[in-house]
Amino acid sequence: MFDKKQRQDRSFSSAEEGGKNRCSHAGMPIMCLLLLSCGIPLVAQAPQLKPSVRSLECPGGDCPLLQGAPQTAGMRSGFVRLRPGATVGWHTTGQNEESLVILHGQGDVLIEGREKQSFNAPAFAYIPPNTRHNVSNSGKEILEYVYVVATAVRR
Repeated sequence: MFDKKQRQDRSFSSAEEGGKNRCSHAGMPIMCLLLLSCGIPLVAQAPQLKPSVRSLECPGGDCPLLQGAPQTAGMRSGFVRLRPGATVGWHTTGQNEESLVILHGQGDVLIEGREKQSFNAPAFAYIPPNTRHNVSNSGKEILEYVYVVATAVRR
């Protein structure tokens, strides 16, 4: 049928030659295992993202809504309630950008090195990546807002 040389040449069988993609060469089973275990994701392993609806009822001051993977592709968000005179504290979201949707109350967005930006609900604020900032309640009522933090993608 085939001599030894022809059998070695045919050991890398393809889908066209028998309908299966086999790893039959001496080193191929190990190579197949390495490829499968070293970063080539299988479709079944990919997490399925699902739509969701969340209540904004929040007994505390900061209630997470979305916490990133595997719940989202990377976005995080939360609902914040600040008493009059309170702040969230100076922080940065690193290389992520952040938006604030102010639902109730009044306050200030404080950006390091810039003048404060005051708001009255309803309002929206955007904070670029790598920006040290704080949010304070300058009103007489509870300040409520939703923050959304997502990976910044430069185009």
